[in-house]
Amino acid sequence: MLLRAANVPALRRFALSWLSLLLPLVGWASTFAQGALPGLQPPSAAGVSTMAAPLPSLAPVVAQTAAGVVNISTLTRSAEADNPMFADPFFRRFFGVPDRPRTPQASGSGVIVDAARGYVLTNHHVIKGATQIVVTLRDRREFTARLVGSDPATDIALLQIPAERLTAVRVGDSDALQVGDYVLAIGNPFGVGQTVTSGIVSALGRAGLNVEGYEDFIQTDASINPGNSGGALINLRGELVGINTAIIGPAGGNVGIGFAVPSNMAMRVTEQLARFGEVRRGGIGIAAVSEVTQEIAREQRLPAIEGAVIAAVISGSPAERAGIRRGDVVVAVNGRRVRTGYDLRNQQALTPIGQPLELVLVHEGRQRTVRVTVETPARAQGLRPERVAEIPGVEVAAFPRELNRRGLYVTGVERDSEGWQIGLRENDVLLGINGSYVNSPAEVRRAIRESSRFVVFNIVRGDSRIDLRARKTQGAT
Repeated sequence: MLLRAANVPALRRFALSWLSLLLPLVGWASTFAQGALPGLQPPSAAGVSTMAAPLPSLAPVVAQTAAGVVNISTLTRSAEADNPMFADPFFRRFFGVPDRPRTPQASGSGVIVDAARGYVLTNHHVIKGATQIVVTLRDRREFTARLVGSDPATDIALLQIPAERLTAVRVGDSDALQVGDYVLAIGNPFGVGQTVTSGIVSALGRAGLNVEGYEDFIQTDASINPGNSGGALINLRGELVGINTAIIGPAGGNVGIGFAVPSNMAMRVTEQLARFGEVRRGGIGIAAVSEVTQEIAREQRLPAIEGAVIAAVISGSPAERAGIRRGDVVVAVNGRRVRTGYDLRNQQALTPIGQPLELVLVHEGRQRTVRVTVETPARAQGLRPERVAEIPGVEVAAFPRELNRRGLYVTGVERDSEGWQIGLRENDVLLGINGSYVNSPAEVRRAIRESSRFVVFNIVRGDSRIDLRARKTQGAT
């Protein structure tokens, strides 16, 4: 009794202290029951626990798009295959070269963009030099793909597989992206299998990275690693907004800086690859551009420090005929804002030959709009083609001095002519003959005449250097 009596005040104090703690919780519970707290939902009338409520998830977006992202494996030609010595089984055994054919190795990813035609987009560097391309779908079906066309300048390639129960990813408008938008990257990093990562758009319009010829990259912190190349960058509506292409990171690992080719650029390239097997780029005769500086923006009374300054216009070109002149600042092309010289270069290069460009120009504070048609490179540069008798069937032209380029532009090659049989093609750049630069038709004639039995034509074709060797006959090739 004494013990119990002695403990009554202590128990009273203990009960009062707990009551003071519980009273605020009772008020919070009442508010919660009325659904007044934002972001919190009260239990249902049936008494279902909130632990069973659905959690926020990106799974529906993945389910909608993942079947349209594929794995790409390639088989490339080895150095041994090009060596005639290894055609002999004895030498193959002596040097330990296996007789069994090599299996394709995982090299990247791709995206189905047209299920009806079986079109798959990927990167040029994923399939470069491949002798066989195998596309593996998410359901493990495998198809040998046909290379429709490839464009090294934008690092985009178009493949085709049989259109058998394919699922395409819906293509979105990459111009609608904003910094901070959530995106998913889907691909096959390190060949481990299809993988989904998430992040945000970190920046737009990245250029000058010395990665590709035409740059307008989407930068993202969604994890992109080797093997993701050619895979899909997806927005939260399940739309394709980019083709994952490159990363910046030590030892090729991800550090949150990845780049993707915008879907709008990729699809414009795809249209030409599907039609011609290549991108046929023209021009309007703008020889050089520079960036807008703070001083230029002030002098031209521009609202922002952006645009492309025309540094040189080729004489006799479509640009000159349209009234474009040195010092003009291009602020928009076909209704799209021009932020840098890269924007202008990309718009011009991706507009098909024969289609117009509408340029908004500012000069000394005054704005005007001009319309100019994209022409073939020869016409855009005002070239004057000239036949060279020593290379029958071939026309060449010197580059305009405004371009400050070495070599000669091959403006035409007649099919089945001697020049065609040598391997010369229209749009080649004849850089030299027998290792010496040539800059005029007269220099070509002289170099061929001074050759002995063989003539080696040093050619630039796209991003490749090629040497064409021909036998000289009767003072010509």
